[in-house]
Amino acid sequence: MLTLGMVGGGRGAFIGAVHRLASALDGRWRLTAGALSSTPARSLASGRELGLERVYPDWREMLRRERALPPDERIDAVVIVTPNATHFEIASAFVRAGFNVICDKPMVTNSREARALVALARKRRVVFAVTYNYTGYPMVKQAATMVRAGDIGSIRKVFVEYHQGWLAASIEKKGQKQAAWRTDPMIAGPGGTIGDIGTHAENLVATVTGLRIESLCADLSSLVPGRRLDDDASVLLRFRGGARGVLSVSQVCIGDRNGLVLRVHGDRGSLAWRQEEPETLAWHRADGSARILTRGGAGLHASARRASRLPPGHPEGFIEAFANIYVGVAEAILARRAGKEPTGLGAEFPTFDDGARGVRFIERVIASAKANTWVKF
Repeated sequence: MLTLGMVGGGRGAFIGAVHRLASALDGRWRLTAGALSSTPARSLASGRELGLERVYPDWREMLRRERALPPDERIDAVVIVTPNATHFEIASAFVRAGFNVICDKPMVTNSREARALVALARKRRVVFAVTYNYTGYPMVKQAATMVRAGDIGSIRKVFVEYHQGWLAASIEKKGQKQAAWRTDPMIAGPGGTIGDIGTHAENLVATVTGLRIESLCADLSSLVPGRRLDDDASVLLRFRGGARGVLSVSQVCIGDRNGLVLRVHGDRGSLAWRQEEPETLAWHRADGSARILTRGGAGLHASARRASRLPPGHPEGFIEAFANIYVGVAEAILARRAGKEPTGLGAEFPTFDDGARGVRFIERVIASAKANTWVKF
């Protein structure tokens, strides 16, 4: 069992609770230390509430004291679940000290920070994961393996949409904490919805298809009056090799909850996956035949089987997908310590390279929207 420290994610934090559940699910991690709030009193209270062995008033004290411990007593990795603008300072400090890092997305708020952090992580040879958690779903892994096996032929067109409705009103002005920081450019960074869920959409496309964006044309909007960051985005994509794509993300779509949908069309078939129905993958062939693949069912690749825990009919979802990233990070750390190359889930989780590409995606979308034209990626 590896040990984990957490920065951020204290009382009332949705994503902190998700990380704690996901990390504990498979018995690979034990949360032992934390600096869970920007306010020392709240940090200490949250840590005591969770029964942590070592609770710190802030992340700097946590880093100083964990670093002073013998190697076999300090945490094996730190998870950073603070608002976006703090990621770079915290992550770079822990990486510089040799700690493995699991960082929420977007990794940082600009490409300059991304390049510096990637270079530092490579130099220090740490395991660095970015929690694009939708890549952990078994049927997403199945789709990616099928694309690479040529089951739908050469990709022609990709559609990805991620629609929510929780920001359809200006709830940030009424003290809703999660809305307040996500709509504040000083905390969230330059992207609103495009940074919060748009990077998930971009990463899902890249993970499943292997395609890389060549150029894009974007329209960004703040549809709620007075909102300083975008809450709606439409992006046309041109990929290397000639494929085309359409990306639509919004957080003002009343009635939509977490509508992440991916459709990939090739010259021999297509695949479709919905996050709200994650256990199935629709496979249509050019001859008119169709098949619905199910998690745990027959005919799945090893990539999907190893990401699954329960027999068919016992639903797996968001927490389990998140947990697959934690299993992968654990396997990568143990493989590195043994002088081996990681395999399986240990070679499949999103890394700092994915994080850096996500940051550039935000920047290029913003640049395109401002110039009202196509821009190179």
